[in-house]
Amino acid sequence: MLKYLIIQLDDSSASFCHYPNLNSASRLMPLNTLKEALIWSMKENLSIQILYPDYALPQEYLETVNMVDRTDIVNSQCTDTYLKESADVLIFNKWEDLALPKIIADVTYVMRTTFDDLISHSEVMKALMMEVMRLNVVFTDLPDMDEADQAKYLKFLEDISLTIKSEYARNHAVQLNLLTDRILLDKMNNCNAGDESITLCPDGKFYICPAFYSDGMSVGDLASRPNVRNPQLYRLSHAPLCRICDAFQCRRCVWLNHNATLEVNTPSHQQCVMAHIERNASQKLLANIRELGMFMPGKDIPNINYLDPLDIIVNKS
Repeated sequence: MLKYLIIQLDDSSASFCHYPNLNSASRLMPLNTLKEALIWSMKENLSIQILYPDYALPQEYLETVNMVDRTDIVNSQCTDTYLKESADVLIFNKWEDLALPKIIADVTYVMRTTFDDLISHSEVMKALMMEVMRLNVVFTDLPDMDEADQAKYLKFLEDISLTIKSEYARNHAVQLNLLTDRILLDKMNNCNAGDESITLCPDGKFYICPAFYSDGMSVGDLASRPNVRNPQLYRLSHAPLCRICDAFQCRRCVWLNHNATLEVNTPSHQQCVMAHIERNASQKLLANIRELGMFMPGKDIPNINYLDPLDIIVNKS
């Protein structure tokens, strides 16, 4: 059941997830399309998320979006200073851009980075954990992880965990999607594109998410309404591995699934391995937080003996 409408206002709007947006040419959604989308979303009782371009919008666009409650997703390179300072989600693509003039408590900061860059910026990450309330790290290159990379990633997460524990000790309950989400969740909380969310792009067509806009795979328009083929495949109930998994923080990105396995409900080996490394690091962080007297009753992350559940099936066969 749809809950969210993502509106990508411009072809050049920055990515906020795994997918690259290689389109630098600007094409703004027609104002009438935007108005019709907002009316449709209100009729459908959908929460609205707006992905802005990097330039200042015409005044009539700002007046239109200001008529509705929404989540504003803005790139840190946006030239509209007011939009950046009032954003709900602020996207970064370069570590040097994270030298923020001020930290806003209720803003979610998104850092899009490569695996190697993340590992090499552990000190920057520790400093960020002391300042922000919420940071999401998104990989732009899901790596083919060998055992050395797995060990590096686990060591990185355990190192950051020590800083998070220290922040909890001073009553700063910082959230990092790679570590704290698994502690806070008691069921799968994935992207759910195609099931709970749908995206409208500047061409006036619907897409499973903005990533599929780049691939030209539309699923209807405002006249015909979203028409997702085999919609059950986007639901957790029809993901045989994921529905019994307890790496609750995993994005379960259907675009990555589609590209790697040709099935939107089947995750790649890389997604599973990284999600379970994060899960196991979260287990250790939970134990460290409990040492502070924060017992978090009802929370438990049991031991497992795998990083990819398919490995168990293969070994048994």
